[in-house]
Amino acid sequence: MLQNRRSFLRTATAGVGATLLGRRPASAAARSLGKTVGFAIAGLGSLSMNQLLPALRRTGIARLAGVVTGTPGKGRRVVDEYGIPPDAVYSYDTMHRMADNADIDAVYVVTPNVLHLEHAVAAARAGKHVLCEKPMAGSSDDCETMIRECGDAGVKLAIGYRCQFEPHHRECIRIVRDGDFGPLKLVEAGLGFTIGDPAQWRLRRDLAGGGALMDVGVYAVQTCRYLTGEEPVRITATEAKTDPVKFAEVDETVAWHMEFPSGAVGSCTCSYNAQGLNRLAGHCAGGGFTLDPAYSYGGLQGGSSHGRFDFDQPDQFAVQMDDFARCILEDRESIVPGDEGLRDLRVLEAIYESIRAGRPVDLK
Repeated sequence: MLQNRRSFLRTATAGVGATLLGRRPASAAARSLGKTVGFAIAGLGSLSMNQLLPALRRTGIARLAGVVTGTPGKGRRVVDEYGIPPDAVYSYDTMHRMADNADIDAVYVVTPNVLHLEHAVAAARAGKHVLCEKPMAGSSDDCETMIRECGDAGVKLAIGYRCQFEPHHRECIRIVRDGDFGPLKLVEAGLGFTIGDPAQWRLRRDLAGGGALMDVGVYAVQTCRYLTGEEPVRITATEAKTDPVKFAEVDETVAWHMEFPSGAVGSCTCSYNAQGLNRLAGHCAGGGFTLDPAYSYGGLQGGSSHGRFDFDQPDQFAVQMDDFARCILEDRESIVPGDEGLRDLRVLEAIYESIRAGRPVDLK
């Protein structure tokens, strides 16, 4: 049986309890702040139903306060299972009514990529802070509009880059920042799986904006950027397509090379038709580190030239939502603001441009 996207990314976690390195547990923060933050989940697809809603039972500050869905039956299910008020279930056409619901402080947008703009703007205009799933939008222009709309509305905007809150990834960042093995020279990152239902929205350009690159390739782009701490200056990319019927509208497999100002390079791959690709390796002048699996929802494994990593495995979505809740309560910016999503979209667009042009693309 082919492994689908959800089962590929979800592996058993070793336990819930650790939070972003260096921060207090969510429960302690909740006690000290004396407040919680109500989240509405916009979009009740598999990620929301199987990851986000259960994660909100493990948070200390964030709590479920509402949902937005185009499927009334799913809304009733959430009411029954999670105990939210029936009038806290909204349709996409009634999101503006959230302005009258003081129990909702933030909206987590988890709809198809190209719809993120519409739903993030609706949430912002209702006076709600916005946490938007990756990729931020279908284009960099849409990202810029989201940033502007949230700024005009005076609400915070963050992007769902859960790996930046995950202890193994945080340790990889620390290794590079502290120079444990000297300057970072090469990052290898890849994520791929065999996608299932050919009728799903991820294979429709009008909803997804692209294929494997938009969906899972963005993880590799993010990784290279947060490890180097730099923006790429040149990209060379190619696409391979073995099933032109299933992948008629979107990319199937993409490989790309990123060059950074320091001289570091990123060698990345993503695919909708290659099972088991889920790795990260960083090579420095005097050593390095690896994660394999690197991007799953749990069960990450890896180590450095100094030995194996031994970190707790928190619910990545719970930690991410609790951190955004703290940002709201403490009135500070997230470590993954809208600008991060915009920068990634510009890189993704450059990758697509390199594929179309058949040559390297320089970034400003």
